[in-house]
Amino acid sequence: MLIEITSLADQRLLEYTSLKDVALRRKLEPEHGIYMAESRNVIERALMAGHRPRSVLLEQRWLGAIDDLFRQYMGFGIDGDIPVYVGDESELERLTGFRVHRGALAAMERPPMPDPADLLADAHRICVLEDLVDHTNVGAAFRSAEALGIDAVVITPRCADPLYRRAVRVSMGNVFMIPWTRLTSWPATDMLRDLGFTTLALALSDDALSLADFEDSELVRSPDSRLAIILGTEGDGLSQRTIASADYVVRIPMLHHVDSLNVAAAAAVTFWALRRRDC
Repeated sequence: MLIEITSLADQRLLEYTSLKDVALRRKLEPEHGIYMAESRNVIERALMAGHRPRSVLLEQRWLGAIDDLFRQYMGFGIDGDIPVYVGDESELERLTGFRVHRGALAAMERPPMPDPADLLADAHRICVLEDLVDHTNVGAAFRSAEALGIDAVVITPRCADPLYRRAVRVSMGNVFMIPWTRLTSWPATDMLRDLGFTTLALALSDDALSLADFEDSELVRSPDSRLAIILGTEGDGLSQRTIASADYVVRIPMLHHVDSLNVAAAAAVTFWALRRRDC
């Protein structure tokens, strides 16, 4: 349903003008919560994952591209029942307060969170993100997880939102491609253990084992192994409760007196080292 923007005060545009990302997430989440997908490529990834747009805001020149996406993934074009608001670049910038990235922004319906047991039933490598606060790091971790063989991501109750606009953008839309869910309580290492996972906490503890010791171990090489890699918040790292409850505490060996890596970089290194060898 094509709607030309004639007034920046149009009440139908409140999702784009009045709500910040955190408010969008909390708005009746999860049944009616929404998130923003920015750019044609990210919108396509969201549609591929089965997410449904509530509306789209875009520049005139992107009408054809969005129409193609709608027809490919939803079976109808922009003449369907989803509002498609159109304006020129300067109008959209005044409306949203920033330059709409690559001309298109979609308010997407937030899907319900899967049950952890169902999500992890067939997984062999999973990542747990404990209380990360930087959306850039969350997005980067999801991108590495998708690229390096992680089957699912689990985030703790206080972890930053993977569907926050910046996290989606940094992940290049991979937050839509890799299965994930948010836990209602943490630590939950006992739950992961009951599901058959060996838990590895990445931490700088004095008694931590070197990641190099695991790379060629049976724990990694066995086709039946199931590993949960737990990564902690940017400032303090993993909580002591999590470290104490993990099966193993692991650290990345460092050179030249460097003591640690950014959590997103550490995630990529660890995912590669502990990847499945039979696929």
